[in-house]
Amino acid sequence: MTDDSLFLIDVDKILRAKIPGRYKYIPKFVISYLKKIVHQDEINVFLNESRDKVGVDFLEASLNFLDAKVEVKGKENLPAGGLYTFVSNHPLGGQDGVALGYVLGRHYNGKVKYLVNDLLMNLHGLAPLCIPINKTGKQSKDFPRMVEEGFRSDDQLIMFPAGLCSRRQNGVIRDLEWKKTFIVKSVQTRRDVVPVHFGGRNSDFFYNLANVCKALGVKFNVAMLFLADEMFKNRHKTFTVTFGKPIPWQTFDKSRTPAQWAEYVKDIVYKL
Repeated sequence: MTDDSLFLIDVDKILRAKIPGRYKYIPKFVISYLKKIVHQDEINVFLNESRDKVGVDFLEASLNFLDAKVEVKGKENLPAGGLYTFVSNHPLGGQDGVALGYVLGRHYNGKVKYLVNDLLMNLHGLAPLCIPINKTGKQSKDFPRMVEEGFRSDDQLIMFPAGLCSRRQNGVIRDLEWKKTFIVKSVQTRRDVVPVHFGGRNSDFFYNLANVCKALGVKFNVAMLFLADEMFKNRHKTFTVTFGKPIPWQTFDKSRTPAQWAEYVKDIVYKL
């Protein structure tokens, strides 16, 4: 593998590409701060050292880098045969995705795929496990086809139906609304749904920042910039992943709308 194909984080390059006209007016200390909160140097050292690892091996290297341990509960609920949609709450935005992919990837011999933000496709080691989702950019017209291909594939699917990681509302840390895609597509492709609960939380700073931005009507997801920093704050921890019993796809009948069924599954996840 050549250096050219290795993705490294480069804040300067990103800013020059995103705001070429205004880049030269950004104070140096702001750029330094951005590099610090995205942990540019530390993550690039890791990406360089794990350059030869792909798929589940890359996820294992990531867990080792973050010194994250995973305790699995309900392993007896992991089905042996057939294809399933695994849906989880999204408390962290880093370790939860990596750990869940690792546990299921090892269990199903690497036959897993995430439906994730298309930015993660830049990570060479993760790309083989990803079905990229970008409803706004140039991929938007391909979005339905890519999701369709994912559900028609012979891989186990991992989804975080909230899209964003959890927020704090009225003092409770919980996912925002779960999107109904996993219900509609699981019924169409006759995949039973396995509810998954991931234990963990981000810092008070993260939740307060997200709420302040929302109150101010800031459209850009500023909190997302701090997810790498949250990932580092959550180093050296043990996380609990709990698998619930599979829910047969036939459950999701016409007695409720797909959105209501999505909420139903979300409630099951939070009771695990």
